[in-house]
Amino acid sequence: MSNSYSLMIHGGAGSLEDLKYEASEAEFRQSITAILEQGRERLERGDSALDVVEYCANLLENDRLYNAGCGSVLNADGKVEMDAALMNGCDLSAGAVAGIRGIKNPISLARRVLEHGEHVLLVGEGALEFAKFCQIETYPDDYFITEARIKQLAAAQVAGRMTLDHERIKPSQKLGTIGAVARDLHGNLAAATSTGGLVNKRWGRVGDTPIVGAGVFADNDTCAVSATGYGEQFLRTVLAKTISDLVLFQGLDAAAAAQAGIDYLVAKVNGEGGVIVIDRSGRCAAAQSTSGLIRGWIELGGATHCQLG
Repeated sequence: MSNSYSLMIHGGAGSLEDLKYEASEAEFRQSITAILEQGRERLERGDSALDVVEYCANLLENDRLYNAGCGSVLNADGKVEMDAALMNGCDLSAGAVAGIRGIKNPISLARRVLEHGEHVLLVGEGALEFAKFCQIETYPDDYFITEARIKQLAAAQVAGRMTLDHERIKPSQKLGTIGAVARDLHGNLAAATSTGGLVNKRWGRVGDTPIVGAGVFADNDTCAVSATGYGEQFLRTVLAKTISDLVLFQGLDAAAAAQAGIDYLVAKVNGEGGVIVIDRSGRCAAAQSTSGLIRGWIELGGATHCQLG
């Protein structure tokens, strides 16, 4: 076991061919790198992995480049409905929220659910009542709804389908779901995932993001995982927990487990998406079945890396 820290974040998996239409590659790299460096500072001073993944997820939620928080996509009614979850690997405590509106940082509301301890997942109006109880920061609808997202919804509705935020219906698609995984100086792991979901989603749809074992998982004995992609496929394969089990039962490291998990996703349900993983030794890895996965990492206190493909 290394006594150093590791950190990994992602900004969504999908087609990156039209990246230049929404923002330059340099802008995405600058965003990912800046967030990693802020996370590094906190890990170096001894902050917990759980605190750091929440903090990094907050920063990603506050960046309109990503489909989470203020950058969330719109549902079929032209509204923002967000999901988020995080998990602490040292005791398997977890908190999650689904179908919420007006919350500036859904991952922080999920953290309050974790800290309260009575439940793991709160949804809709109940989650919003809990947010009032916790005095979580809220914003009006116009903070979340942008002209670009309105146009994106219109394109999806013309196509007659629900879509990944980053799926290529036509040029000028933004990139999606965010996540963070970390290992702190004490060897504790944590994972966080947050999203606005699918463009044009309907009927109270909830994907994998707020479901422990599907879109997020952390266990000090194995690894920390955050997923991004078509949530239904990750739900059916319980993919985050599947990757953890590959570490536990087959002794795989982060790289082998991440790739084996994606291979399983594709073999079983022809799944589309990606994962980021930090194993119990602090090794960082990612794998995807899409052409791209925006991610960055700091492995065992080393250099900062960013990759978009």
